[in-house]
Amino acid sequence: MVETEIKPGLNLRTTQKEDVSLILEFVKGIAEFENLSHMVKATEESLMVSMFGERPYAEVFFAELEGEPAGFTVFFHNFSTFAGRQGLYIEDIFVKPEFRGKGIGKAMFLHCVKFAKERNCGRMEWTVLDWNPAREFYEYFGAGPVDGWNIYRMGADKFENALEK
Repeated sequence: MVETEIKPGLNLRTTQKEDVSLILEFVKGIAEFENLSHMVKATEESLMVSMFGERPYAEVFFAELEGEPAGFTVFFHNFSTFAGRQGLYIEDIFVKPEFRGKGIGKAMFLHCVKFAKERNCGRMEWTVLDWNPAREFYEYFGAGPVDGWNIYRMGADKFENALEK
């Protein structure tokens, strides 16, 4: 992805290795917004390996307003056996508080929709905290919660215990 001007003064651009410290800054920003700062274990080194290493696991793009970093999006591909093709999973969309209400979140979200369409994805998925007002934003575009499904998660700290059972 190259740098793209979405509307006057707003650019979306793919991150480079040199951006890893800014990526971590945004990770900490979204964690603070979600009251989950205590859960951030990412480091510049771990992000460098995971996003720019031999096998990148995620893609990131920034939204810049008048040259200032205003937001970021992290996404990766998953796979649906039922659809028989890849999907696009949005891990994070985050706009700094001082830049909200300027259409940046919408531009980033629709950029993901464009990627999903261009890459022939069967669907896009993401999770939203139940208290997050962004739920209304996503529903406006036609998304909604998946009835009957619960998200389960196992942290790395539980791997060894699971293998011993």
